[in-house]
Amino acid sequence: MSDEIESEIVARPRDLGGFTVGRVLPAIGRRMVGPFTFLDHMGPAELDEMAVRPHPHINLATVTYLFEGSIVHRDTLGSHQTISPGAINWMSAGKGIAHSERIARDGTKKQMHGLQLWVALPTNVEETEPFFEHTPASALPPHVDGGTTLRVLCGKAFGVTSPVRTASPLFYVDVELQPGAKIALPAEYAERAAYIVSGAVTSGGARLEPRHMAVFARGAGPTLVADGPTRLVLLGGEPLDGPRYIWWNFVSSSQQRIEAMAEKWRSGTWAKIPGDDVEFTPAPEGPRFHAEG
Repeated sequence: MSDEIESEIVARPRDLGGFTVGRVLPAIGRRMVGPFTFLDHMGPAELDEMAVRPHPHINLATVTYLFEGSIVHRDTLGSHQTISPGAINWMSAGKGIAHSERIARDGTKKQMHGLQLWVALPTNVEETEPFFEHTPASALPPHVDGGTTLRVLCGKAFGVTSPVRTASPLFYVDVELQPGAKIALPAEYAERAAYIVSGAVTSGGARLEPRHMAVFARGAGPTLVADGPTRLVLLGGEPLDGPRYIWWNFVSSSQQRIEAMAEKWRSGTWAKIPGDDVEFTPAPEGPRFHAEG
């Protein structure tokens, strides 16, 4: 590991009910990168169906981005949106929302490959009204410089500002590198990371393989060099205004708030999802807490 890299995280397999993902964040020793507190790498896989049944969130935003395939999103606001490659779905849970994510069984195999991240919200907007916004791929154009192609998905980086509405300073960038192409990480943020989707890069004396995340030291000026065709994402931002607690699908600055909303979900009094109001995901035992950040 080079001096520029503070820690390296390898995606761990997690079963989401017949569909295995690679869980990157949170990890032991590194719970957050900027406001990002969760990262799942979905696929690449060939699926008959995917059924992430209705489940709740509070005090965070989910950010879904696909490389291949499509997912149908529904939520308690009445949103009904097909997520396609290159688009960003940003769902701000605020004081509370439930959603489902599905690929319907229709007798055909479907490719699935993408990332889902959670962004913890600043305390002054944790309890705001939830909202859902879909930003199509056409609103997130690629920027090409030699062998480097990048798309700023959320936040601001490389002189480009995404149209996606965010709540704190952050960046989330999709990068494709041709062999030998280089990219330097944005220097203006306190916390920065690179996650390798496919291919490999070198940084200093370190080589980063697929499904590895490097979290870079503050003040370092890393440049990533592609060792063959490579796809990666860069992400990070400013730390939030205090620690966050994570339990199940809830992230909050308040343990008491998580406990109250867990009981509300168990009681069945949470708002239902129009068009997907029969099944639901039961809450596990708990809550048991650890602080993030």
